[in-house]
Amino acid sequence: MGEAVVIAAVRDFANRFLGRGEATITVPSFDGALKPNQALETAQTLLECEAPEDLATDGRSLYLADGQRLLRLDGSTATELRKFERPISALCALPDGGVAIALAGREVRIYPNPASGEPSVTFADATFNAINALTPASDGALIATDGSATCGVDDWARDLMELNRSGRVYRLDPRSKTVTQLAGKLGHAFGACAHGDGVLVSESWRHRVVLVAPGRAPQTVLAHLPVYPSRLSKASGGGYWLTAFTARTQLIEFVLREPAYRKRMMAEIDPAYWVAPRLRSGFSFKEPMQGAHIKTMGVIKPWAPPRSYGLVVRLSADGKPLYSLHSRVDGVNHGIVAAVEIGSDLVLIAKGPGRVLRLPLAGLAEEFGS
Repeated sequence: MGEAVVIAAVRDFANRFLGRGEATITVPSFDGALKPNQALETAQTLLECEAPEDLATDGRSLYLADGQRLLRLDGSTATELRKFERPISALCALPDGGVAIALAGREVRIYPNPASGEPSVTFADATFNAINALTPASDGALIATDGSATCGVDDWARDLMELNRSGRVYRLDPRSKTVTQLAGKLGHAFGACAHGDGVLVSESWRHRVVLVAPGRAPQTVLAHLPVYPSRLSKASGGGYWLTAFTARTQLIEFVLREPAYRKRMMAEIDPAYWVAPRLRSGFSFKEPMQGAHIKTMGVIKPWAPPRSYGLVVRLSADGKPLYSLHSRVDGVNHGIVAAVEIGSDLVLIAKGPGRVLRLPLAGLAEEFGS
């Protein structure tokens, strides 16, 4: 064990000195299945709301978490089912018609009836801090991802700038009312979906998707993404939808490797204007430049380095990208944090502009061949 630790420390020092491995500031390009397009800009806007956070469906009903409100969507019509004392940070529809709801990242409640009645089970483990996604496990339990042990669910930019690696994955058992930690020390766990005997988990700050299973170390399924991945959901015909709440840039990668600059920036500058990823951009002249020429003749270049971006990736059953849907730098539908299939549509949340979007699956199959 001691020898392995020494070898890892030497390798880490060499990587930082040579600028390779996790110390590199290069960012993979959008290419192949991630080739840019403007598919998300063609989506129909079903609803505009103040604080859309998560979507869930049991195949019959579509639920939306909007701030403190739980809504049911029927087309573009939204009906309020409940209002909570704290914002909803994650939402999950259960096979029996109930819903599971995380409040402010610190508590998870299961409601047999989404519209009325009291919770059948409440999980309020002392270690919960930033529960940001919920998904059913194959055995009737719930899987929850907790982004950070120190930063709140909305303070993810600080979590990134502090180089935190304190994300966790939990298994919540409604029958025994027990909480079991499946994985820890993750770079902002944000999104999960059952996969075989394990769970696929998005690890945002390491730009990858890993497979978490009891008794085994996380195994990398999809790595070296040019974005920060977030929530996952199952796709019809097998496979998954993977959302990405924003994209990486070389400038941000550089800042992450400059501790003196980062510490001064966080101490002296309003967080809204940090050199950090955002869910929306282009609304203030105080925003930091992202390198290159952002505008030419007053027009934003779609290929300019992004401060905010919109992306959802269609994955195969083994976690490989098949195609992707984009809203580029000159688009509006940025900050994609949730995507679920219901009926013949893919419904998404663009958190940047506060929109719920709809794309017909038939059109995607015709355009991308899947």
